Amino acid sequence: MNIQQIINQLTKSDKILLASHIHPDGDAIGALLSLGLALEGISMDVVLYNESPIPAVYQFLPSIHRIKREPGNISDYDTAIILDCSSLGRIGEAASLVSKIPCVINIDHHLTNSRFGTLQLIDPQASSTAEMVYRLIRAMEIPVNTGIAYAIYTGIMADTGSFRFANTTSNAFDIAHDMVNCGADPYKVAYHVYETMSLNRIKLLNMVFDTIELSDNGKLTVMTLTQKMLDATGTHMDDINGLIYYAKRIENVRLAVMIFERQNGADKKRGNRFHVSLRSDGTVDAAAIASAFGGGGHHNAAGFDSRSSLEDLKSTIFDLSQSL
Repeated sequence: MNIQQIINQLTKSDKILLASHIHPDGDAIGALLSLGLALEGISMDVVLYNESPIPAVYQFLPSIHRIKREPGNISDYDTAIILDCSSLGRIGEAASLVSKIPCVINIDHHLTNSRFGTLQLIDPQASSTAEMVYRLIRAMEIPVNTGIAYAIYTGIMADTGSFRFANTTSNAFDIAHDMVNCGADPYKVAYHVYETMSLNRIKLLNMVFDTIELSDNGKLTVMTLTQKMLDATGTHMDDINGLIYYAKRIENVRLAVMIFERQNGADKKRGNRFHVSLRSDGTVDAAAIASAFGGGGHHNAAGFDSRSSLEDLKSTIFDLSQSL
């Protein structure tokens, strides 16, 4: 998709809804906030929406309060921009209503993107959706203020694992350098995202560590997180971000899996609701595995939802170790 087509649509839009996926990570937040602030900076009427609470570690971002948990009256919008979502359903309960907005623009970097929407800007080679938003902002010749710089830098840093993952490209470094020149402070971002942790989250870590199981061949590890653990430690959804990487760091592990029990998901006939996150060391295609279960993502990071008993789900996952 030619980026100019998206620019043409935006310039003729009266009111724009921007949304990113539920349980947002740093990239989903950074892309949403940066594009929202940029469009607002050229006097466009925009609403920034995410169904889920914003994790505490990202509350330092300038203008983070602009992200609302209600989209407002859907009929007011003539354009929607969906960010960092492989499918429209990833924005949550508002998906069916948002699909009725006349023009839906899909901006994403997931290889498994379903190509939904009226216009698409999809680049699986991009380090992050924040990188793609940066390109759009620069193409529109919108000045980058400090708030935009912090949001883009944070999005890129988060999705590259602080520039440690395989998606860390020269473009990622170039854009990060540009954002630092525009006012983003790397130390401040790293401090808030990686160096601060509540006592309750430490308690949650201890409980989750006790659930870690290793496959017989040592190449797959599974950790389990239940609602009872969250309740017992007084933690919330935003406290689980990054937990899976502890399991991924275990020696010789090729695929790390975290099973998370969804709230109010019990169903006697269909089983409990779980979200399964997958992280690969690069030798395993996590996206292909997730796709087989109806999910998606990247080669090294993917996920899917499941209705099952915990025992059956774990058994199915451990069977994957035979092919690793």
